[in-house]
Amino acid sequence: MAHHEAWTTVDVAPNILFDYLSDLDNLPEYLPRLRDVHRTDPRPDEAQGMEARRPKQAVHEEVEVTAEVPSGREVHSDAWIEVVEENRSLRWGSPGEHDYHGELDVDFVADGTSKLTVRLDTAHAADSNTDEELQRVLDTIKSSLETTSRVGGPAVPE
Repeated sequence: MAHHEAWTTVDVAPNILFDYLSDLDNLPEYLPRLRDVHRTDPRPDEAQGMEARRPKQAVHEEVEVTAEVPSGREVHSDAWIEVVEENRSLRWGSPGEHDYHGELDVDFVADGTSKLTVRLDTAHAADSNTDEELQRVLDTIKSSLETTSRVGGPAVPE
């Protein structure tokens, strides 16, 4: 199993950055291989707000994803996503023969600045392409959110 990790700072407040990243509808906007994601079950009661769950309880959702693998082929897979709002943590995975899971954390750095860390664990051997793609994802998030925030528009892309 290969482990990959990368981080960057983003000049956007942590709560705004996390709200954007943890919205399932936004995932295909910043994950280049992800084409579509949709829930396979109704949203759980815990997703209604922090008062609907125990402290630091993850909101677990089952989803179906459509993604493009490195060979260019499109694949459909069942997956799961867990959001822990209080920790600003998002975890995901896809079970099966190509076990794949990861997590992202958004941490406070200073007023209006966040640290975004992404970790991936994959069943295949380590390769630099995955590290480069992970860095491109972070660069895209950083550029998109900081540019939108600076030009006086909404703090997240529409």
